[in-house]
Amino acid sequence: MQDIKTSDPITVPEQPIKSVQGATMLGLLVLIYTSNFIDRTILATLGQAIKEDLQISDSQLGLLQGLAFALFYSILGIPLARLSERVNRVTLISSCLALWSLMTALCGAAQNFFQLFLIRMGVGIGEAGCTPPAHSLIADIYKPEQRATALGIYSIGIPLGVMLGAVSGGWLTDNFSWRVAMVVVGLPGILLAIVFKLMVKEPVRGAADNQPEAMLQTPPSISATFQHLFSNKAFLHITIGATLVAFVGYGTGTFSQAYFIRMFDLTYTEVGMMFGLIGGLSAGVGTFLGGFLSDWAGKKHARWYAILPGIGLLLAAPAYMYAFTRNEWLLGVWMMLLPGIFHYAYIGPTLGVMHNTATARMRATATALFFFAVNLIGLGLGPWVTGLVIDAFTQWQFSASGAVNFIDSCPGGIAAADASASMQQQCSSASALGTRYGIVAMLFVFVWAAGHYFIAARFLKKSVTEGSSN
Repeated sequence: MQDIKTSDPITVPEQPIKSVQGATMLGLLVLIYTSNFIDRTILATLGQAIKEDLQISDSQLGLLQGLAFALFYSILGIPLARLSERVNRVTLISSCLALWSLMTALCGAAQNFFQLFLIRMGVGIGEAGCTPPAHSLIADIYKPEQRATALGIYSIGIPLGVMLGAVSGGWLTDNFSWRVAMVVVGLPGILLAIVFKLMVKEPVRGAADNQPEAMLQTPPSISATFQHLFSNKAFLHITIGATLVAFVGYGTGTFSQAYFIRMFDLTYTEVGMMFGLIGGLSAGVGTFLGGFLSDWAGKKHARWYAILPGIGLLLAAPAYMYAFTRNEWLLGVWMMLLPGIFHYAYIGPTLGVMHNTATARMRATATALFFFAVNLIGLGLGPWVTGLVIDAFTQWQFSASGAVNFIDSCPGGIAAADASASMQQQCSSASALGTRYGIVAMLFVFVWAAGHYFIAARFLKKSVTEGSSN
C-alpha cells in the first residue's frame, strides 16, 4: 500500500467523544438507518398496488426496487465516502438524509413506470451518503473487539425499517393509497436530519484504535484502499458471500409480501402487519445475536466471524423454502421467524471483519467499496433477476393451463374486469404459483454464499486485531 502522508493544517481535538455522546450518536444513527430502510424497501409492501395501478410486470417491479435505486446508490457511494474522509461526516449524513426523504415523498406523484424509476434513482443518490460515513463514525467510537456488536446494533435499523415500512405502508395503502403512503413515510426524515445535525458532533478519527494521530494523515487513495482490502482473501470471500446474500435477500424480499397477497388474497394491512412484526423481530434478533455471538466466539479465534454466518445461511435456506411452500398462510408467515434469525446473523460479523481489515482513514472508503459490490449486484440485480424468474415461472404456469401470453391476458397480474371467471382464475393461480416457485429457486443461492464464508474462515488469523492472512 502507498505511504500515508501528513497534512499540516489539520489539528487533532483534545478529547475523544464521550460515552454518552457516543451512545446518542449510535442511537440517532439507528433511527437514520431505519429511515433509510423504510424508504429503500417500502416498495416490497406497496409493490402489488403499484403493479396493478401502473400495469407493470414483476421484472419491472424488480427494476424499481433494485436497479433504479442501486445504480447511483452504488456508484456515488465511493465519491461520497471519499468526501466523508475529508469533511464533517455529521453534516454529510444530515444533508443526504434530507434529500432521500424528499425524493421518497415525491415517489407518490409518479404517473408511470419511467417517472417512478427516475425518482427512485433520486432516493438512491441521497442514501448513498449514509452508510459509509455512519460506519466510519461508529468505528471511531468503538474499539475493534466491540465493533461487530456496535455495527450489529446500528444494523438493527434494517429490520426496524422493514417492520415500520411494512406496517405503516400496508395500512396506508388499504385506507388511502400507495401514493399517500410514500408521502407519509418520506417527510419525517427531513425533521430527523435537522435533529441529527444539531445534537451530534464529529468524533476524533482513529481514537478508538488509540491512533488519534490518524487525524493528521492524508486518506490513502482509492486504489491503495482497494489493494489493501481485496488482497486480503478473507475480506474478498466475505464480500462475495455478502453480495450473494444480498442478491437473494433483496430479490426474494421484494416479492415475499406480494406472494402472500397473490396466494392467499390477504389485505395490504394484514401482510404488512405480519411481515413487519415477524420479519422485523427475526431480523432484529438475528442481527444482534450475529454480532454478539461472533464477538464472543471471536475472542477464541477470529474464524468464527466467518463460520457463524456460513452456518446461519445453510440453516436459513431450507427453513425459508418450507415457509414458502405451506398451503396455509398463517403457518407460512410464522415459519418465516426462524430463518430470518439465521439469515440476518451474517451482518454484524461481516461488517466487523471489514472494519478490522481497514485502517482508520480508509474506513468510509472501505465501506463504500464493500457496499458497491453488495448493492450493485445484490440490490441492483437481485430484485430484477428474481422478477424475471417469477415472470418465467408464471408464464409456464399460465401456458400449462392452455392459455398463451400472461402479460397480455393479465395486465398488472390480474385479468380484465370483463374477463371470464375461468380467465380470472387462471391469472390468479399462475401469478401465485409462479411467485412461489421463483422465490424457492432463488433460495438455493444461499448455499453458494455459505461456501464463501467457510473459505474466508481459513484465512482469518486467531486474534481479531491481527487481521487476516493472504
